[in-house]
Amino acid sequence: MNISIDELVDNFALFEDWEERYRYLIDLGGQLPPMEEALKTPASKVQGCMSQVWLVTGWNDAGQLTMRADSDAQIVRGLIAVLTALFAGQSRAEILAADINAVFAKLGLDQHLSPNRRNGFYAMVDRIRQFAASDATAGTA
Repeated sequence: MNISIDELVDNFALFEDWEERYRYLIDLGGQLPPMEEALKTPASKVQGCMSQVWLVTGWNDAGQLTMRADSDAQIVRGLIAVLTALFAGQSRAEILAADINAVFAKLGLDQHLSPNRRNGFYAMVDRIRQFAASDATAGTA
């Protein structure tokens, strides 16, 4: 999947109702590359999500974030696609400076996701930001 966050915002605006946006979100999740089962470990499991979510982050040679993630819930896979558009390929500084609340609001997710999904989304964001804030270089996606 190779889509920018600006393209996602524009695409979300094309849909007239939230059922269409949810379908689009699910379609985005369907475009994620499959995550190898070997990466789905207790260490890669994201805590705070109602669904099962696995997330593996790393840095490429250019110092840009790489990430692989998966979930057992279709809508959460769509949220992973949003996070991929926002964070993959970004530097530590860009990740830490990103205004995720503004993006969340632009997409309308702040008003149209259940509190549990919202908490899970932010648990994934926290995991990515903690990785970016750390000196971690291990773990590649």
